[in-house]
Amino acid sequence: MLWSLLTTFVLAGIHGATSATAGPSSCVAFDINWNLLAFGFNGKDYNAGTQDTWTASSGLTEITTQGRPPFNSVNTTCYLSQFTNAIYVLNADTANPSSIYIYDATAKSWTTQSVVAGKFDPTNFATILDHDTNVFYAYSNGEIFSLDMALLKAANSTAIPWNDVQSPDLSTGTTGTITPGANTAGYQPVIALAQNHVHFLGVPGLPAGSVKIFVIHFSFMQPAPQSYGNFPTTHGKTASFFLDAGVQQEFAFIPDDGSATYVINVESNTTKTLTGPPQQDPFASYYASTSALVQLTTSGQVAFLAYNPNTTTSGGTWATISKLPTASASSSSASGKSGTGTGSAGGPVATGSTPKDTGGNSTTKNSAGVSGVRMDGRSLMGAVLAVVLAAAGVMAL
Repeated sequence: MLWSLLTTFVLAGIHGATSATAGPSSCVAFDINWNLLAFGFNGKDYNAGTQDTWTASSGLTEITTQGRPPFNSVNTTCYLSQFTNAIYVLNADTANPSSIYIYDATAKSWTTQSVVAGKFDPTNFATILDHDTNVFYAYSNGEIFSLDMALLKAANSTAIPWNDVQSPDLSTGTTGTITPGANTAGYQPVIALAQNHVHFLGVPGLPAGSVKIFVIHFSFMQPAPQSYGNFPTTHGKTASFFLDAGVQQEFAFIPDDGSATYVINVESNTTKTLTGPPQQDPFASYYASTSALVQLTTSGQVAFLAYNPNTTTSGGTWATISKLPTASASSSSASGKSGTGTGSAGGPVATGSTPKDTGGNSTTKNSAGVSGVRMDGRSLMGAVLAVVLAAAGVMAL
């Protein structure tokens, strides 16, 4: 019996070590000409050019310059402001976790925007940048927050606040009754942008292919779920496909198991099932242009899936973006041109990293979306081994 208990504890320790993994400290994004920009790759930043050049061995331009963030925090994310041709970078500096770094892709310069976090938790959130309003909408600790970037392509001297918008109703009922905060307990957010709506995926209890919707322009949570076809109610990652002009109409959803890539069209209320990513990495991040979905893994590898909204209906082949170097997780401070942050890449983790099963339930009680004291895999396994050896000694007595 004691040995059975010890075996269970060891297996739990191994699972805990795996689930403590966090997302990349580097990120990729696109400028308005659909050049792929890669930030925090071994202490450097790059312009990898347009999609037709990604598999070539040449044509990589370094764009590293002063004022950039240190890229020393896990789960760094980047967002294109299409009206300003600026990239907004969140969670890239452990010394200033709430700051937003702005890369002006036209001027090729960096500035840092100060932020008033208020009740918003910069260590526990998922967010989108709305196309038309240029406002961030985030889910953090059961609340929807907003932060207005106006038309900033460089920081101003006034700190921008995160505003508490509302407690969303994530209930699964169809009666039309709105209950603020319903069904939010324990929800690990999976959110996506399309048609100026925030889509909540993986909500426990929703049928497959259904989401809850927050309408940005009316600050209104639709009471009934919306069906978009057939995709699992589970945790995963998303990326919205841009258009050359106008709001996004489609977004990709990649479950944590990497079994498929689902493209949801909110105009036709349909879903296409495409090939899953080459690396089945539940902590990878994803970014999209008008014609490609890009995966950045925790091991720093970058691949893409070509996509044409008019002709792509299923399948597809992922290809490696070979011209980019592999981004090592600990290399973001290697360049003297990095920022001044001193935090570790193993610091607080942003929401949305805990793998879930196909029923939408977390596979671990250790939420990777909660900041706190964390042990890395080696430390945890060492502790488990010590307990096992000690117990074995007791059994020998």
